[in-house]
Amino acid sequence: MTEPRDNSTRAVLVHIDFQTTEFNEDKGEFIELVASAGLEAVATISCKKTVPNPRYFIGEGKLEEIKQAAELHTADIIIFNHSISPGQERNLEQALNCRVIDRVELILDIFAQRARSYEGKLQVELAQLQHLSTRLIRGWTHLERQKGGIGLRGPGETQLETDRRLIGKRIKTIHYRLEKVRSQRQQGAKKRQNSDIPLISMMGYTNVGKSTLFNCLTGASVYSADKLFATLDPTLRRFEVAPEMPVIVSDTVGFIRHIPHDLVEAFHATLEEVRQSDVLLHVIDASDSERYAHADQVNEVIHQIGAKDIPQIEVFNKIDIEGQDARIEYGENGLPRRIWLSARTGHGIELLCTGIREFLLARAQRHSLYLPATAGKLRAHLFDLGAVCHEETDEQGGWLMEVTMETPRLSALCRESGLEDIGLQ
Repeated sequence: MTEPRDNSTRAVLVHIDFQTTEFNEDKGEFIELVASAGLEAVATISCKKTVPNPRYFIGEGKLEEIKQAAELHTADIIIFNHSISPGQERNLEQALNCRVIDRVELILDIFAQRARSYEGKLQVELAQLQHLSTRLIRGWTHLERQKGGIGLRGPGETQLETDRRLIGKRIKTIHYRLEKVRSQRQQGAKKRQNSDIPLISMMGYTNVGKSTLFNCLTGASVYSADKLFATLDPTLRRFEVAPEMPVIVSDTVGFIRHIPHDLVEAFHATLEEVRQSDVLLHVIDASDSERYAHADQVNEVIHQIGAKDIPQIEVFNKIDIEGQDARIEYGENGLPRRIWLSARTGHGIELLCTGIREFLLARAQRHSLYLPATAGKLRAHLFDLGAVCHEETDEQGGWLMEVTMETPRLSALCRESGLEDIGLQ
């Protein structure tokens, strides 16, 4: 599919502000996307328009201006900061004598560059093929028939039909391979569930610092950079938010305004882990003036993948840029709602660990259990964790205890101590 482009690729950017907001995109974000794709922006054409032109998306006057800019700067490609139809894309290429792509194709190209794992490459290729299948609008009119004439009569397919058939076949193959990857992922998820270790998933707009925060929490070395979509392949690591309180943290792909539907569909297998999470860390760039609009975009995707009922902690990152203080805010339910920190400096990380711990402890239940006299080590450990609410000693030297703790965690501690049947209630 799309090969990563080098820095010598010269691009003319086209950004239009429409009165109808459904067509509008952010210009600054567009420039960041182009830079993240490794392209050299040689000119930016901007204008205002009421609605898109049905033939060229833009007016003929602006079309001529774009053509002159492309010729002046010997541009290799023209990029629109909007989603344009297949017909408009074909008309523009014919009029401008230059390759034309839209915002969706630009994002897909960045994803193609970032994918490293086998699953990630499959997902990107699937999204690209699904998008490409909508672009086959009589693109082969010069080859009306694949074969013809005496001795050359074939199945009678047009080149368009052949392309559609081949693309459809490849899409089926990728779906089959992704299904196998999904089965393997589900096996891994089942093992994690059996281990009773909570899963914490990081979600957020692209370039808000999720990978930096992930590395700060877990000590991992996941690639992080000041680029859009620096992280594409998900990574999981285990760490302890408190002594004897391990969690698994997942760093997921970032989202963006008007994320292409094909990408959400293609990455469905990866995002399944999000639905299995105990808590979502919604990371937000505290220095971004559009942070609340971007947060709404992320919540829309969370709703799309069926994870809207999973509790969230909003993590406002990059407070060092604005000189803000680290703090934690609580909701009406008494649980952490927002945490302000800096993943780059580590300021406020301890508050995040506290917030996660309080969220998990809120799931704790009160249990009555009996420990024999030989379980003194487990008894001392429960006291060290502050889990014991009440205790009585019986005639045999054992202990009748009231303990507040998550059931899976308490069961795991008892198994580790060799106590399979302790009368847990």
